[in-house]
Amino acid sequence: MTDPREEAARYRARQQARHDGDEADAEDGVAPGIAAAVDRAAFIETAIQVAIRRGEFDDLPGAGKPLEGLGTHHDPDWWIRRKIETENLTGLGPPALLLRSEDRELEGELDRLGREADVRSVLEDFNRRVKEARRQLQGGPPVVTEPRDVEAEVEAWATRRAERSAAAAATAPASPKRRRFGLRRR
Repeated sequence: MTDPREEAARYRARQQARHDGDEADAEDGVAPGIAAAVDRAAFIETAIQVAIRRGEFDDLPGAGKPLEGLGTHHDPDWWIRRKIETENLTGLGPPALLLRSEDRELEGELDRLGREADVRSVLEDFNRRVKEARRQLQGGPPVVTEPRDVEAEVEAWATRRAERSAAAAATAPASPKRRRFGLRRR
């Protein structure tokens, strides 16, 4: 069963193909090719309406639901941020996005370090890159990442390290008494 609107749109498209539209357009004072584009758009719109009536767009996944990852505010670069996160890409993208992801993982990176001097070095490098990104004039997403307070972060790192050591000592089994090897008693 065909829809009369769809048949009418096909008829107009066939008529347009047979008739030289450029001459008629020029006589009507319309730029050549515009009438064909308008007819094509009408045909597409008709095909969409027919599909809607048939129910071909019903029950699509995500229908009526908000787009994921947009948050409460509009971020014009949401698609690239999502791509970087889903593909777990590193080292790609504008500095603002790279710094955001690095900021989220910074505490874990600091916890893997064993010396206070290394922790300070990583924090100072991070703060330097945040300041450079804020000074850039190339455009892109805004830099919302804040520099870290080095002294507070070093103190927090030392506290977490002490807590991990205490927890490891508490969960470690008591050392078994060493058995003497030698002659057995009979």
